[in-house]
Amino acid sequence: MTDSSDTQSVAGAPAVVFRGGTVLTMDERRTVLENADVLVVGERVEAVGPALEVPEGAAEIDASGGIVMPGMIDTHRHMWQTALRGYGADWTLTQYFVWNYLEHGKHFRPQDIYAGNLLSGLEALEAGVTTSVDWSHNLQTVEHGEAAVDALEEVPGRFVLAYGNIQAGPWEWATSPDFRSFVERRMKRTDMLGFQMAFDVTGDPAFPEKAAFEVARELGAPVTTHAGVWGATNDDGIRLMHDHGFMTPETVYVHAATLSEDSYHRIAATGGHASVSAESESSCGQGYPSSWALRRYGVPISLSVDTSVWWSGDAFSAMRSTLSSDRTREHHEAHAANETVTHIGLRAADVVGWATRGGARALGLDDVVGSLEAGKKADVVLIKNDASPVMFPVLNPYGHVVFQAQRGDVHTVLVNGRLVKHEHRLVDADLAKARAAVEDTIEHLRSTLGEDEWLAGMSPEIPESKVLDNPYTYTDYADSSTHRR
Repeated sequence: MTDSSDTQSVAGAPAVVFRGGTVLTMDERRTVLENADVLVVGERVEAVGPALEVPEGAAEIDASGGIVMPGMIDTHRHMWQTALRGYGADWTLTQYFVWNYLEHGKHFRPQDIYAGNLLSGLEALEAGVTTSVDWSHNLQTVEHGEAAVDALEEVPGRFVLAYGNIQAGPWEWATSPDFRSFVERRMKRTDMLGFQMAFDVTGDPAFPEKAAFEVARELGAPVTTHAGVWGATNDDGIRLMHDHGFMTPETVYVHAATLSEDSYHRIAATGGHASVSAESESSCGQGYPSSWALRRYGVPISLSVDTSVWWSGDAFSAMRSTLSSDRTREHHEAHAANETVTHIGLRAADVVGWATRGGARALGLDDVVGSLEAGKKADVVLIKNDASPVMFPVLNPYGHVVFQAQRGDVHTVLVNGRLVKHEHRLVDADLAKARAAVEDTIEHLRSTLGEDEWLAGMSPEIPESKVLDNPYTYTDYADSSTHRR
């Protein structure tokens, strides 16, 4: 048996066993096993249960006091934007569109796409997100696409390239010979690197996006689309997709926040999946986070982080913001009817399910990942931090994952049986290379935009506001620092 403190020995072991943890299997029954083991042999989960016998030479990782769960799955992440982490913290969706679509997105070179993807892939793994959809909608040339794939193949995670190009109409880039050649050369479509086409439907009655859907059908590529985004995509786009037969079980509808009952019914009836980005939707105006509506219509849900140009890149934040916004809406609707919610409908276990099994189902990978079951690929996360007072006691493991744990509590991560994080540190990750690539991107953009434009992009104007007059003002100390007229 190999000691878990020796990372290299664990990485080179023929088998790995997580001993004595609380195991969230996320199987059909959502079985929770206490003081149980998870045995990984090669690329797959060999067994789950108490006191497992293990092969000779297996590495043992002490999971006692921790939570063992499937790797988390993000179905919508604009990875290329991670090089500008936090730059747009005060943006609205309109400002995001103007900056990326109309003004400065065109300045991203292939090496800038590579830099963002490289950093984003490492960031995801560090937080226990083992599968990410790279919603790569700034692939202005095939060279940009090549750079995106180069980075995804360099990072030892599970990825899906969702190819898009905001600088051209989908009926233009999707029908080009260069795009077709790229798909044939680079997209072998294994369970480690999948492929989607990423574009939106504006609702134009002429339905120009039809040509892109036809290409997707010819290539056997699922489509992922921003749907129900206030001011951008609406029910007209859903109707056009449905009337032309392009709504399929493989289609992923991102946000789906401002749709009518009819549109939700169409999505549910055709077996589509939604990708909810609650942190994004709460902040920049796509519409109220949609899980509360999607649940009513039976639309399957997965979770996503959207983009680190605004928000956190970890599924803990996604789960927490989704559960909080869903419950907020439930209370709000009840209060509007002069009623009180006494029993919450959405549970922490549901949201953990969306972050794991829900993502696997949305990507057609449910028979591969998303749960800890014998025979499935070994994407495994151990949440354990003996140095943190937040990680004990663990009484309600689902609630602990959603409301207590953080990315810093991710102790160990396996992807496809490969050790990628151990003892709270990434394994064999060249962060210096990623940092250098990102610094080059920042220098390029900053010099291209000029200092004034660069700073203005980070600091949009604040609208005028007025504090309402307070009739309950009893003091007259205008000069006091603690009283205001």
